[in-house]
Amino acid sequence: MEAKATAKYVRVSSRKAKLVADLIRGKAIGEALSILALTPNKAARATDKVVRSALANAENNHGMNPENLYVDQVYANQGPTMKRWKAGPQGRAFPILKRTSHITVVLKEQE
Repeated sequence: MEAKATAKYVRVSSRKAKLVADLIRGKAIGEALSILALTPNKAARATDKVVRSALANAENNHGMNPENLYVDQVYANQGPTMKRWKAGPQGRAFPILKRTSHITVVLKEQE
């Protein structure tokens, strides 16, 4: 049995979110939440919210024991990129790419 949660259109690049995802993959739920609380990163705050949502889904929807849960999968896929323009010299325009990501966390119960 597994519990899953997804946050879509998070305003952080997937490249930065993947670094945070690598920190907690395979860890117990308590250890993962501790790591995310002490990581000074915008992606860590978003991932923490998704992990807590998956934990709530596991307890309320699937009746799983929170002490036996661990982070089985966590991945951050690239979302759509917002394209903006900044004025440059001599009438030029410079692009600004505001990247987004979709963060997904899957929790499983240890046997």
